[in-house]
Amino acid sequence: MADKPLIQRSFGLTDDAYRDLKGSALACTVTNLSLMIPFVVTVAAFGCILDALTGRPLDANALWWLCGAGAVGLVAVFLAARHDYRKTYLSAYTQSERVRLDLADHLRKLPMSFFNRRGVSDVAESIMGDVTGLESMLSSTLPQLIAGCASTVIVCALLALFDWRLALCVVVTLPLAFGIVLGGRARERRLFERQNAARLEALAQVQEYVEGIKDIRACRMVGPAAKGLAGALEALKRIAFKVELAVDVSVSSANTVLRAGIGLVVFAGVHLLTGGALSFTTLLMFLLIVSRVYGPIVSIAPQLPNLLNLSTKTARIQAVMAEPESTGRKEAAVESHRIEFDRVTFGYGERPVLREVSFTAEEGQVTALVGLSGSGKSTCAKLAARFWDPQEGAVRAGGADIRGFSEESWLSHMAIVFQDVVLFDDTVAENIRIGRADATDEEVREAARAAHCLEFVERLPQGFDTPLGENGAALSGGERQRLSIARALLKDAPVVLLDEATSALDPENETLVQEAIGALARGKTVLVIAHRLRTVAGAHKIVVLDAGAVAEQGTHDELLAAKGLYARLWSLQQQSLGWSL
Repeated sequence: MADKPLIQRSFGLTDDAYRDLKGSALACTVTNLSLMIPFVVTVAAFGCILDALTGRPLDANALWWLCGAGAVGLVAVFLAARHDYRKTYLSAYTQSERVRLDLADHLRKLPMSFFNRRGVSDVAESIMGDVTGLESMLSSTLPQLIAGCASTVIVCALLALFDWRLALCVVVTLPLAFGIVLGGRARERRLFERQNAARLEALAQVQEYVEGIKDIRACRMVGPAAKGLAGALEALKRIAFKVELAVDVSVSSANTVLRAGIGLVVFAGVHLLTGGALSFTTLLMFLLIVSRVYGPIVSIAPQLPNLLNLSTKTARIQAVMAEPESTGRKEAAVESHRIEFDRVTFGYGERPVLREVSFTAEEGQVTALVGLSGSGKSTCAKLAARFWDPQEGAVRAGGADIRGFSEESWLSHMAIVFQDVVLFDDTVAENIRIGRADATDEEVREAARAAHCLEFVERLPQGFDTPLGENGAALSGGERQRLSIARALLKDAPVVLLDEATSALDPENETLVQEAIGALARGKTVLVIAHRLRTVAGAHKIVVLDAGAVAEQGTHDELLAAKGLYARLWSLQQQSLGWSL
């Protein structure tokens, strides 16, 4: 990027975006120059009229020609503005769409550790807020600013053909005004960085408040729970006032200096006119044009400090795009789907979760992970899916370290049902079809039937075409979980990961879904996580985790006979079956 032009480097523009920016700036410059045509025609018409007032014959033909030139000028202005809109706004919107899609695609390829470091609100702000700022810059700020400076210089160069002294008066305030704006950029940049940080904190507080609103109301904690939100919004308000004050002072001072050019033209023009060194027509032309030439720059001046803020936003976008993607590029072409954990150690940040965990999930068998909450069961499943990579040791499939596989290739071998079901704001059918995008409607329906979804889907207003709302808000927890199982059934992958797949089901539906899972798991490598030990008593192997380490492993009968942690957990759960109020 070091060999790129300054503007392209400063705002992190791609080659396509920079090319579009140059086209937009050129189109805006043509528009600005075309707007000068009416002023030139007006000056020429005044010249003809003044000649008549001084005793010379009125040149009617010249006036008619000027009327025609004015009409042509209006058409030219319309065509230039139309071309300007297409080159500026349409290209900016296309570029922002491309950036958002590139960000979303890049996020999909990042390791999950990235999302441990960056909150959801932070990432969402990059995709929406930061890219919106880039879109605004490319559509409403940067092209107009470049075009305003270019058209002012061009007009002044043309005016210099009539009188270089007045032309110098017009242009001399331009660098002074920009000097004022640039002089305050260091302080404004610091303020913008603080404002961005305050906005992200406010977004995080709003998200936390909305997501926890049920618990807040249930515990009657509305007042105390809102303190963090109120404090974040108050901090955002205070920094916004400081930013607005700093920007207004800078812009107002620059505008004052810029418009001083009009006063310079009047003062110098009158002096030259009274001295006989300038004609009245030339002075009139300068006065009319100088009142217009600053227009594009004055209109864009309030947004100049925002370019500094925009550089902060583009830096955030570039920082996300610079995040290294998950390692591994090979296709997951494995001879078997035997999953092996070989002395795996892993932790989230500084918090260790797994310590030298070793076990094997054989192909065609069900391997269950059990243990106390926080023992690392779900982490094992996520490592098997390659959502994270081990910090030490290896997870192997068919003898090959899965870190060498691309995530997409490896995940195509897996059907996953996690405890926290995620549904999308789409129809029932499309939520199931996520399991296999090319599935027919009949295959989707069959998967739903096997997962015992038909009973509630057919009650919905539009059946399989019913929109589910955000995260399936209209469904119960058990219904959402059955839809997740239908996805896995539809995918029919050789490796199945089940993380408490029946935890939200009533006893009747649990039995039915377990039958469906039995059909799904037949002949496949199945890794099951369960708290209710009776649901995995028939597993081929049970791995008992305790504080991130393997405490024991074996069949249900072997573990009961060993009288270890599994036997104690089994005994406690059997006792709880008789518990009543």
